[in-house]
Amino acid sequence: MKMADSNVKKLATTLIDAVRDKDPLVQEQLCNSLCYLGESKPEETLDACDEYLRQHEKLAYPYRVIILKAMETIVKNNIDELDRCTAKIVIILASNEMTKSKELILDWQQAASSVLVAVGKRFINKVMEEVLTKFQPGILPHYFVMQTFANLSITNVFGMVPFLNSILTTMLPMLNLARQDQMKSVFCFALQHFSDSILEYLANLDQAPDPTVRKDTFSAEIFSAYDVLFNHWLQSREAKLRLAVVEALGPMSHLLPSEKLEEQLPRLIPGIIALYKKHAETFYVSKSLGQILEASVNMGSRTLEVQVDTLLAALHPQICAPVDSLNPLVIKNHNEVLRCFTILACSFPDRLLAFLLPKLENSNERIRVGTLHIMRQVINSASAQMEIKKPFILSSMKFPLLDTNNKVKRAVVQVISAMAHHGYLEQPGGEMMIEYILRQCALPPEPVPKKHFPETEDFLASDSVRTISINTLYLISTTVDRMNDVLWPYLLEFLIPVQFTNALTPLCKSLMHLAMKRQEEGENSFLIQYDSNVNLPSPFALTTRLLIVSSHPYLGEGRGAASLRLLNVLHLNIHPLLGQRWKKTIPPLVNYLEEHNEETLSQKEWEEKLLMFLRDTLMIVSDNTWICQLSLEMCKQLNCYNGTPLEKNFLYKCIGTTLGATSNKEIVRKHLQELLETARYQEEAEREGLACGFGICAISHLDDTLMKLEDFVKSDIFRKSVGIFNIFKTLYFDTMTALMDLLTSLLLRNLTPQGLQNMFEHLTPWIKSPKGHERERALGLSAYLLRYFLEHLNVIAIVPFHNLGLLIGIFSPRCADSLSSLRHDALDCVYSLLYIQLFYEGFAQDYQDEVAEKLLSLKDSLSDPDVTVLFHTCYSIAQIIGKRLPPDQFISLLLTTFEGLKDPDVNCARAATVVINCLLKERGAVLLEKVPEIVGLIHGKLCEVKDEHVAKAIQQSVYLLASQHRAAVVASLLASPLPFDSHTCSLWRALATEPTLTSQVLELLLDKMNKDVPFTENKSFLLSSSYDRVATVIPLAATCALYEIMSAPESGAAVLGLYPELFVTLLLRVSCTVGVQLPRNLQAKERKGANPRLAPRNLEPCSCAVETLQAMLFRGGSGEVITCMGLDGGWELMKTSEGHEEGVTLLARAMAKHSGPKLPLIVKTLIPVLSSVYEIQRITTTAYFAELLRSNVVNDLILLESLLDNTMGRQKDVCTNVRRLVLRGLANIATGSPDKVRKHGPQLLTAMINGLDDKDDPHNLVALEAMLGLSRLLDLAEEWDVRSILLHITIRIRPFFDNEQDEFRSSSINLFGHLNKFSHGNCEDVFFEQIINGLVSLLLHLQDPKPPVVSACKFALRMCGPNMECEELIALFEKQLQDGRGLHFGEFMNNTSKYLMQNFPDTLGRLVSTNLFYFKSCWEDIRAAAPMFIGFLVLHADKVACEQVDLNQLILALQLLLKDPAPTVRIKAAETLGRLVKFA
Repeated sequence: MKMADSNVKKLATTLIDAVRDKDPLVQEQLCNSLCYLGESKPEETLDACDEYLRQHEKLAYPYRVIILKAMETIVKNNIDELDRCTAKIVIILASNEMTKSKELILDWQQAASSVLVAVGKRFINKVMEEVLTKFQPGILPHYFVMQTFANLSITNVFGMVPFLNSILTTMLPMLNLARQDQMKSVFCFALQHFSDSILEYLANLDQAPDPTVRKDTFSAEIFSAYDVLFNHWLQSREAKLRLAVVEALGPMSHLLPSEKLEEQLPRLIPGIIALYKKHAETFYVSKSLGQILEASVNMGSRTLEVQVDTLLAALHPQICAPVDSLNPLVIKNHNEVLRCFTILACSFPDRLLAFLLPKLENSNERIRVGTLHIMRQVINSASAQMEIKKPFILSSMKFPLLDTNNKVKRAVVQVISAMAHHGYLEQPGGEMMIEYILRQCALPPEPVPKKHFPETEDFLASDSVRTISINTLYLISTTVDRMNDVLWPYLLEFLIPVQFTNALTPLCKSLMHLAMKRQEEGENSFLIQYDSNVNLPSPFALTTRLLIVSSHPYLGEGRGAASLRLLNVLHLNIHPLLGQRWKKTIPPLVNYLEEHNEETLSQKEWEEKLLMFLRDTLMIVSDNTWICQLSLEMCKQLNCYNGTPLEKNFLYKCIGTTLGATSNKEIVRKHLQELLETARYQEEAEREGLACGFGICAISHLDDTLMKLEDFVKSDIFRKSVGIFNIFKTLYFDTMTALMDLLTSLLLRNLTPQGLQNMFEHLTPWIKSPKGHERERALGLSAYLLRYFLEHLNVIAIVPFHNLGLLIGIFSPRCADSLSSLRHDALDCVYSLLYIQLFYEGFAQDYQDEVAEKLLSLKDSLSDPDVTVLFHTCYSIAQIIGKRLPPDQFISLLLTTFEGLKDPDVNCARAATVVINCLLKERGAVLLEKVPEIVGLIHGKLCEVKDEHVAKAIQQSVYLLASQHRAAVVASLLASPLPFDSHTCSLWRALATEPTLTSQVLELLLDKMNKDVPFTENKSFLLSSSYDRVATVIPLAATCALYEIMSAPESGAAVLGLYPELFVTLLLRVSCTVGVQLPRNLQAKERKGANPRLAPRNLEPCSCAVETLQAMLFRGGSGEVITCMGLDGGWELMKTSEGHEEGVTLLARAMAKHSGPKLPLIVKTLIPVLSSVYEIQRITTTAYFAELLRSNVVNDLILLESLLDNTMGRQKDVCTNVRRLVLRGLANIATGSPDKVRKHGPQLLTAMINGLDDKDDPHNLVALEAMLGLSRLLDLAEEWDVRSILLHITIRIRPFFDNEQDEFRSSSINLFGHLNKFSHGNCEDVFFEQIINGLVSLLLHLQDPKPPVVSACKFALRMCGPNMECEELIALFEKQLQDGRGLHFGEFMNNTSKYLMQNFPDTLGRLVSTNLFYFKSCWEDIRAAAPMFIGFLVLHADKVACEQVDLNQLILALQLLLKDPAPTVRIKAAETLGRLVKFA
């Protein structure tokens, strides 16, 4: 027993020692643990607290407070079991703690006092015996002695009241000794509670120990105290003291002798009332005043009546004062004052009303609102006294009803609501109140103000008045049965007037409820008697109004549905034939509205549905008189909708529909005439509605409608004006003849090729003029001059016609001029030029060239309107030119024709492309040396032309050139500046036109990429030790070129033919450009911003390579691969160093799924790369192969053995990542080819074990992959193969359970779970030890910050369960540790600990020791979980098992944990210390 006591003391002392913790939550837990300790061992714990406080006199009072609070809780919870000896110790300690300091230290002394009060619930005599020793006559007691008396009197009424007489006797003389306000206040506090206690005792005499106690037992002492409090202390300047006095006087007044109270009232009531002026906080004054009034009324005071006026005058301003809803005491004061008015109303109703009713005439807002609040209170709480006053009260409301202030309105509505419940509205004048409510319901809804206005401000939105009015209307019409006869059918009067439009929805709802009640009472009760209710709207007025407001159904909080529902209920009062029909037609209309909203409703469809409903109704009624009356009512209501044009528009349509249904033509004509005369034609909606109405009516009454319209048109005056216009003509004079004479004379002076060129230098701008007449003159002159030159040419010697190419280049495109009349002149020019060349070559003047003469046969084709024929003719002209053009003139002709591409005449520009492409095709073989120049020229012209056809034809020129000089063209284009502009890109795409050429170009580009190094390594800056990888230009340009070519649809066949080579080259290009920078000159270009001529592509090397790979896949028919990668984010991953492996993995996965047949050639092409000098290429290839092994497609394609052998061959690679990926690939066989695992099992498992033991991997990444791989392979391997390595693996992976990296923790724990499957047989005992060794880790890591680790722990524990052979644990783990299920960790650990101790009690010591290791964990939640685990283990362990635990060591460890920086950890340590009571 002494040992147990010693342990309790040790635990309690440890907890108490820690109360100096600064964190309030830790302090709270320490207190709770101390209390928990006290639950089991209350006496020992209280003794330890007592001893600690006595031995640590200098312990600061905030910490003493914590200990005292714990003691209070222990006493409260164990009061029935507490022995007298311990109670005595606690009482003496608490008494000393409470009175140790003469100065007031509230928290400390209050805590001690609370302990005494707690003990006093059972040991009141012991407590009083101790405390009374410190309450001696003639000596002022300690402040908390009186406070303790006061609180004891409330908590133990029956035990304390017998002491009160002697306490009062001793206390009364002390009142005069008290000088300090604090002391006076506590005396007041005591007297207040003593009085309350006595009153409660007297109210429960049947249960009291002494039923002979009477009020007069205490009256004399209470009156003596009253004399001091009221006559002396109430006059104090200290506000707190005055309030304390007031609080005491209230309950004391009930104990005063009746004659004394009667005698004191003339002074008491004014004295209390006077405090209203001295205190801003008036709740205590009002409460006390109410108690005094109750006491006075209860004893039948005769002098109270004299005080009524004074009371009313004092109380009324309290109600009129603004109420701050955020201040509870203000709200309480308001309620206490209203209680005072209730007392006065019950005793002096006439005096009260005489005071209140005139106040309603006061226009001051606060006075009126306050008075209305009192009226509502009086109506509700003094209904019997007010019964005969109802007419007066109703008549007094006329002034408030006129008030426009929103606060007053709100108060009026609340009063009317009270009146409705107490029969006021059945009196004459009650209808006026109902109308008032309806007027407030009809207020326009206002938007909620952005700024928040507290109710203390003088603001109240009218919308709040409207809201409360709507609620009140619905309340009194649905819950106050006596109001049914008042409201029905009176409320119908408010449906028609426009001013009540905003009230329609609540009005319809209330009427519908009332109508349904009437229907339940019978038909006679429901039918409206119009003779006795002359103000009620007619059935026609009701129908019209409810139908028209339904046209815009979502206005006014959905008045459409409410109106239609009411119309349906009123069917019997509308027409007796409509009931059954409307039951079928109206509900679908309401449902239609409920299925839509303001945004989705088609207004046109909705109006058509309503008009269909109206037509159907008129057809059912089939009563011409009824229909005429309805149309008359509709016309009457037209002016009501002047403010709502859209509803008026619909009303016109309803009128037209109704008139269409009547056979009374006179009525039709009369109404149509009225409509035409009264319509407001300036309103568009009204004009449109009137027209629709007439149109609907005309369907049935065409002649009458037309006649009225004709008469109306005749009355209108239209004025029309017609404009005049003049046409001016311009004169044209021809001067061509004179111009020809001038130019021929000039040419004749220099009849040489140079002279001819000089002449055409002047004419060329006119030949290319955008103005047709200028071109016409120029070409006519040109043809004339060339013929003249030819006729007058006299060649003496053979000389070159050096400008032939230039001149033909000017005229040949004009053979397609948009003015067909000019084409013959252009052809004549070419014809003449060819013959001039022939003459210069030495041919005779009469020589006719067979080739040149073919030009004349093409003239007719030039006039063909079909442009296809025209350009085909131009091609033929170009062929003729090509045959007769000297080689030295070829370039000159090309260059000049290229200039023609800019011709303003689009036809000529297109013809120039025809000529160029024909010449390139026919004679391009001679242009090898000129290829760069021509490519540059083509690019330049592409930049200048605007016509799309011309641009495409120019791009075709590159193709024609490349078909003869592909290497030169590719080299020239690769030399283009990077990034390629849009025109260069279009030239690359032009090379995709023909599959054979495209394949050759692709091979050239692949060769460029493969032969050059992908990057160079340069120092970041001069003194840097690190190197940046910078992309080389040619491979980068080739990558961009490949993209452009493969983006052309025509390249598809070529891409398919080179699919493996393209794929592998681009995949390796991607891998080699990860993290590679652009050359600095290109970086500068990137930073300058977007050039509109540049193609919108990213030049960043890796992004560029990825985009090109995507283009290749798309063009090669693997679009699904691109989509799949995009959805998984694979493309973005491939571009980053961190995500490249995963990106390649996703690519391989997508290829296996969507492009399997292409894999054999890809694999064959990739295998040599496994030995690449570039590490990144080996990584990429291994990652690709690893993922392929995950797919079963490698079996179908007979690739498994090849992939497996080549992958295994890299196990010794110097690169850690390659070795890691090898293991991943081998593990993937479990997924891709599970049936092959047994065959290769030893090989695979050996590789994994080697990976676990990899010594050249400082970061254990290979080991991690090995663990992941083993988890996948184990289930598929031969059991014997696994068992032979089981223990080795278990021991090797155990250190990873607590690795800082969550991947290691989750994978090792997950693998441990899988290993459990192989532990049976001769491994059972050994593996059980491993489970016990790892069990704490697995359980604690359920609190791991990383979800994957938690998931792994859940799995491992579920796997461990069967091997532990404990049914309870198996069931618990299976139920609580399912993935996706939330876990209440504390409850789970409690149950786990219970089952462990029930089934494996011998493991307690090991489990506790392992938990102690985790006290130093780097994870806060695990440090907190470890002591909690220990606490639960100890809680469920038996005494024998607890002997395994070194309590001293455990307490020392927990003491250290109590100093942990994390409050949550300290809290759990404190909690566990409490649980160690088991050792006691």
